[in-house]
Amino acid sequence: MQRFSVQRLRTVSLSALLLTPLAMAGPQAAPAPADLPAEIRRLQHQLAEQQHAIDALRAAVDAQGAAMRGTAALPSNELERARGAGVQAQAQPAGAANGANTAAESPPPAARQANADAVGKPPPRDSRPPAVAPLFDQPGVLTPRGKFVLEPSLQFGYSSSNRVALVGYTVIPALLIGLIDVREVKRNTLTAAMTGRVGITNRLEAELKLPYVYRSDSTVSRELFTGTATERVFDTSGRAIGDVEAAVRYQLNNGGADKPYFVGGLRFKSRTGRDPFEVVTDCTRRCIGDNVSGTGLPLDLPTGSGFYSLQPSMTWLLPSDPGVFFGSLSYLHNFKRANVSRLVLGGERESLGEIKPGDAFGFNFGMGLALNDKASLSLGYDHSTIARTRQNGVAVPGSVRTQLGTLLVGFSYRLNEKRSVNVAVGAGLTRDTPDVSLTVRVPTNF
Repeated sequence: MQRFSVQRLRTVSLSALLLTPLAMAGPQAAPAPADLPAEIRRLQHQLAEQQHAIDALRAAVDAQGAAMRGTAALPSNELERARGAGVQAQAQPAGAANGANTAAESPPPAARQANADAVGKPPPRDSRPPAVAPLFDQPGVLTPRGKFVLEPSLQFGYSSSNRVALVGYTVIPALLIGLIDVREVKRNTLTAAMTGRVGITNRLEAELKLPYVYRSDSTVSRELFTGTATERVFDTSGRAIGDVEAAVRYQLNNGGADKPYFVGGLRFKSRTGRDPFEVVTDCTRRCIGDNVSGTGLPLDLPTGSGFYSLQPSMTWLLPSDPGVFFGSLSYLHNFKRANVSRLVLGGERESLGEIKPGDAFGFNFGMGLALNDKASLSLGYDHSTIARTRQNGVAVPGSVRTQLGTLLVGFSYRLNEKRSVNVAVGAGLTRDTPDVSLTVRVPTNF
């Protein structure tokens, strides 16, 4: 028998190694296994083990194919559950070094059911609209159920106007017999508020706002037809609690990616602030008689409107990564008051009868853009149209429909998981709108 070197045996294929001894000795003289070289016997043994491993893998593949053919006949819902659960029957071979042949054990039925319920099932959808930097009084972000948000805020507004008006013009526009006055009015308003919001459900929240108002007016006037060109400056101010507001909001639909969210709201404004009809007006007889004197302006400024109001609104948000488009429609209804009288110097009162302020229709829209995971920027426009004021059912002379337009820019920065800072700047685009407004909010989650 010819001898083979180990180096040459490593270069031949496994099948040739199996056939080499038989080919050398001929069909009639096959050598016994004991007569084969040790290297050939070891390679034959490894080949047999690998053949067993291949057979096991082939059986596992056949089992998986049978399982797939079985699930193909299931209904669509059962097929999704079967795919999510990973229904399979497979054998896991061990490493080739030890040649162990093992099959993977199937999970118990309880585990398979748990996997079927968990895998392939989408996570619960967050029904809250995406957060944007707040610009308006109707925020679209709802408070989660059981959570509480405390939001201190500070708002500053400045406005100035030059106009020719009748001397009797005060808080309520009225045509009063008297002298004509040319005036330049500069008004500063500072409002500090504490707002609390609580999530009743994931779709319903309630809000309460407690404001404190400080106002100061400076009026430069020159009375006509009096024979004098002297300008007079009239300064007045007022500080007190403002009108307390309460609101509820409800999310109407689920919304989602590329689907709008709709949030309905209802806001009620009280008349807890200082009534404009209770402040003393600087006129002894001008407001109630023919022999006029004084300026006709209030000595103390009111901090409330003096009327109850109700405002329904509808807010929408449309996510469009990385931005959010939003807007709202609202209607402010002012309830009329009867037997209204104005207080003048000397404790006298002038009866005004029934007063009905004009209702206001408003809309706004804007876009919020996420700069990163902490900061966002918002741009928006707010517009309101206010109807004429009526006295005793008749439109007050000199009272006209007013248009208020404001361009708003907002910025929001998240300080931590519970607190953020929101800043909004507004620029008046119409003559009757405040020239500038600045609002700072610091909402804190609990």
